[in-house]
Amino acid sequence: MTLTKNDIVMRVSEMGFSKQRSVDIIEKLLAIMKDTLAVGEDVLISRFGKFCIKTKGERKGRNPATGAEMILRDRKVVTFKCSGKLRDKINGDD
Repeated sequence: MTLTKNDIVMRVSEMGFSKQRSVDIIEKLLAIMKDTLAVGEDVLISRFGKFCIKTKGERKGRNPATGAEMILRDRKVVTFKCSGKLRDKINGDD
């Protein structure tokens, strides 16, 4: 099962917020994270993990439909590294 944005909104609303207020909170949080990553800064959430922007260099690739070789341009990707606390929780070591 996948945790969706709507699931998170519902859990926040269970804390006493209206559903609309919960949507606003989650949307604002995600907007802050996106804006921070967009300017190249990391997002660190204590006891959860760190979102970072990494640059992938130009490389050779292949068009899967035609098999033709092509050069894939530089691009940026978001990576996530979980915290030790999260890793322990996932592995049942908490």
